[in-house]
Amino acid sequence: MPHLWMFLLQARTPPGHEVVLLDGNAKPMTDEEIVQFVKSENIDLVGIGAMTRMIARAYRAADALRAAGVPVVMGGPHVTELPDEALPHCDAVALGEADDTWPRMVNDAAHGQLKKVYKPTDPFGQEKKPDLGEYPKIPWESIDLNQFNQIPKMLRSTLKRYGFGQFHLIPIESGRGCPYGCEFCTVTGFFGDSIRFRSNESVVDEMLRLKARAKENDGKVAIFFVDDNFAINIKRTKSLLKSIIAAKAQLAWVGQISANLLKDEELVDLIAESGGKWVFIGMESLDPVNLKDVNKSFNKPADYHAVLDRLAKRNIYAITSFIFGLDNDTPGVAERTLSQIRDWPPGLPVFGQITPFPSTPLYTRLEKEGRLTRPTHWLDFAPFRMAHTPLKMTVPEVHTEVQYAWTNTYSPQNTKRAMSKIVDAPAPYKISHLVARLCFRGIYFPQKGKMAWFKVLIENRAVLYRVIADCFTNWRGKVADDVRLDFDAGARVVAKPTVI
Repeated sequence: MPHLWMFLLQARTPPGHEVVLLDGNAKPMTDEEIVQFVKSENIDLVGIGAMTRMIARAYRAADALRAAGVPVVMGGPHVTELPDEALPHCDAVALGEADDTWPRMVNDAAHGQLKKVYKPTDPFGQEKKPDLGEYPKIPWESIDLNQFNQIPKMLRSTLKRYGFGQFHLIPIESGRGCPYGCEFCTVTGFFGDSIRFRSNESVVDEMLRLKARAKENDGKVAIFFVDDNFAINIKRTKSLLKSIIAAKAQLAWVGQISANLLKDEELVDLIAESGGKWVFIGMESLDPVNLKDVNKSFNKPADYHAVLDRLAKRNIYAITSFIFGLDNDTPGVAERTLSQIRDWPPGLPVFGQITPFPSTPLYTRLEKEGRLTRPTHWLDFAPFRMAHTPLKMTVPEVHTEVQYAWTNTYSPQNTKRAMSKIVDAPAPYKISHLVARLCFRGIYFPQKGKMAWFKVLIENRAVLYRVIADCFTNWRGKVADDVRLDFDAGARVVAKPTVI
């Protein structure tokens, strides 16, 4: 999925300037290729944003561009927290939300008057948060989205006949901010604890325009609501979803919602009717002590099963996130977690280790306790590698637990078990779930190249064949008992950690 900030700042750019968008996740380039691209496009100013895990790569690209004589500006949450780290790699930094400072930076650069630091402040020098009531109209009708097409090139011509020549997952925000202030999270520190919302009309208009574009291009569009907690104000969320339904602006969408907010039956009904297909839930842990330690006591593990059942009854599936290496975790935490997950409706669990991001309360606490082992871990990024010493486990033990969770959850046997739980569901839901499971497997076990994907498909051929057969014989669901028994055969697996 592309990052929203690119499209948003493009819409905020003053008239008279051309903006070229390039996402390194969708179109990877070497530093030399980036410089060559910028030179060939006659680009006069480069703006770079990057998440913490990507910041070292961003610095290298910025260094290469500046060495070639191209001015570079940087921004985003990481740069905001560590401007002194970023400034040696660029000509200017934008601190905080750049909605209002970006136009100033462009104008100053055009007149050769670029300053070192730009802050969003009011006339009294106080930090000013952008008003989302004046949200810009992103020109989705004219933006080139080819680099973000999710359909593999080799399948595009075939799938185009069925209206699937293009598939884009587009980020939309309906609000910013989060009042919860979880210890490990950067959101409250960057966006603030007060929630700002766009108008319903603005969000609905954006969805209608995306829907129209998809229809014109014989493709499909899905939405990711990037709000850090989409239902933080339940009354407002219900109002927005009702507006989407009334305007017939429904698109398949994904959103991030806390488990405690999903007890509301009407809210979940509206999520389903408005096009909601997947909900990301940061469960983090099944241990109440761990949740209290990271300031997330509003999560109640005893409620998780009921919440997921409520979603599944409406054919809404959950992406559930878990963190290992928390201070009360002990060896065996992965199996203890999986033993409960196996009883839940099928979803997409993801697992990681607790990570201290700069300027979060977690980072500050661990620094005071002398527990940081890699205090600038982002400059030497290594996926799934701890940056501090846990209290009740060793670092290698945490790594083993993470690998165990991924290996067991996304093994062919467990994919078969998960699919057996939705054997009565319509074929489109089975297809969606199977494709998502195979893709999510790649978060921990990268599936790059045709051969890697071929191996994954061969390993999961039994389930794949059954889903394909259902497309022709059982599109609406309602399968026979003997098919259910076939699916359930050999469902449960508990494997030792292995490298796949």
